[in-house]
Amino acid sequence: MLNHMVEHSAHLDAVFHALADPTRRAMLGQLAERELTIGELATPFRMSFAGASKHVRVLENAGLVTRTIRGRTHLCRLEAARLAEANAWLKRYERFWNANLDRLEALLRAEDETKARKQRSKR
Repeated sequence: MLNHMVEHSAHLDAVFHALADPTRRAMLGQLAERELTIGELATPFRMSFAGASKHVRVLENAGLVTRTIRGRTHLCRLEAARLAEANAWLKRYERFWNANLDRLEALLRAEDETKARKQRSKR
């Protein structure tokens, strides 16, 4: 059980590390549309094949991208399962914040109603 939790945590760490870089996030956005070569991924950033390949390697290590090599062409494809895992992890905190914000809203509404009653009673 503990080993599974450590492994799951390591996956999440790798995903969030990969997503921390704006270039890699943009690459994932491109790959959400279609498979691309490393060269195609590098073009919008005016970076070398080697530079783009390093970014792709981080995405691969996080399980977000798979790379297929055909001859000299490195074709990359988005693997969204790890993104789904990160999303599920974030959803836990979304529920926490929604509950807290709902409580805050109720308190503010009650405060507004109290102020409105006091103003009406002064008239």
